[in-house]
Amino acid sequence: MEEHHPPRLRFLGATDTVTGSRYLIQSRGRRILIDCGLFQGYKLIRDRNRVPFPVSPASIDAVVLTHAHLDHTGYIPALVRDGFRGPVYATPGTTELCTLLLPDSGYLQEEEARYADYRGSSRHRPPAPLYTAEDAVRSLNSFETRDFDAPFGLGDGMEATFFPAGHILGAAQIHLNAGGHSIHFTGDLGRANDPLMHPPRALETVDVLVTESTYGNRAHPGGDPEAELGEIIRRVAKRQGVIMIAAFAVGRAETVLLHLSRLMGKDAIPHIPVYLNSPMAIDASGMYQRHREEHRLERHEFEAMYKLATPVRSADDSKLLNLRGGPMIILSASGMLTGGRILHHLENYGPDPRNAIILSGYQAGGTRGSSLAAGGQHLRIYGRDIPIGAEVIQMEGLSAHADADELIQWMQAAPTAPAMTYVTHGETDSSDALRLRIKRELGWKVRVPEYLESVSLDNPH
Repeated sequence: MEEHHPPRLRFLGATDTVTGSRYLIQSRGRRILIDCGLFQGYKLIRDRNRVPFPVSPASIDAVVLTHAHLDHTGYIPALVRDGFRGPVYATPGTTELCTLLLPDSGYLQEEEARYADYRGSSRHRPPAPLYTAEDAVRSLNSFETRDFDAPFGLGDGMEATFFPAGHILGAAQIHLNAGGHSIHFTGDLGRANDPLMHPPRALETVDVLVTESTYGNRAHPGGDPEAELGEIIRRVAKRQGVIMIAAFAVGRAETVLLHLSRLMGKDAIPHIPVYLNSPMAIDASGMYQRHREEHRLERHEFEAMYKLATPVRSADDSKLLNLRGGPMIILSASGMLTGGRILHHLENYGPDPRNAIILSGYQAGGTRGSSLAAGGQHLRIYGRDIPIGAEVIQMEGLSAHADADELIQWMQAAPTAPAMTYVTHGETDSSDALRLRIKRELGWKVRVPEYLESVSLDNPH
């Protein structure tokens, strides 16, 4: 009887927001979830993490992941805890990074619950974490690795293939064949000229394209980000300031370290101390070295990068940095100031105008990073309003996301137009701007889907 039910695609996340990637394919009685991410940013969006999953986790047959960032993977521990028993397919790089990211996310969920209990700021008594570190570690048992360019079956004739996406280690585009249709998910597409990662694989002929639109309404600055970074460091070091670089622990930290290493190698910046204050970024460095085929760097460049920075693992050593003063560079997570050790440094060094805060990429709406980028003068940190007198610079040239022009160029190279393109994973203005460009410049059928919308793959519209 299943043939009477056409295959469907349902958008369980990454619509009207740049986070919460979750796409459900239903075909011949099977359910395949593409990505299983956390909603982040505005509280209204974050609250979606707390409602029951739109379909029973036990009814999902498999999860297939594009890459390791939490807005694509961070709900997996809750899904497994609540009854999902199938495999989680990911590339080797994504699987390795998830062994760092997911338990850390569980720990942070527990910390937030403890803090909310201490502050009495939750309507729940006691406040419960979305999931625990133990839940996250247990969920890692569900992972099964699959290599790039190696098709794998998902049951009942469905098949998936990972294609390189650039962006970060292990990041993949997912090409899915289901019910006689080909559906292509970009995941987060990297940049053609990224200093660290190879460019994304070209788009093939597909029936349905589901594209991200993080930078769908703007282009990255045309200048050299390395030169811009050097100019900032020289300026702030001259006034004996502290340069705090907020960087995602996976991917962005490596890019920033590469630029710093090259700048110091040619004496373009003063030889001031550099601290890598992110245990996760330190651990991820070994993973990048194990997967050298995925990125552009030679061994000697890796060695120079990590020789440059003093790794800071313990919380006590992290606190000591707040007593040191400038000039120095602190590279720490999180990249959008949503948590992590960077907050302690902002508390201490943020008020002083001699210092600088560098935001190293995209800042989702509702995050502390987006507030600072918009000119905010105060940040709410650990229940206190911290005045920010430090110079704030948003360096979008350091982004690992393709911008609007790069997304259009990537699509233009497709041999034929998809029957339908769905624009997702962007704030509302970004998604609609990219939709308009695809329609006008490429002449493709395209639209922005709604949250929880379900579409037929036999007749996409």
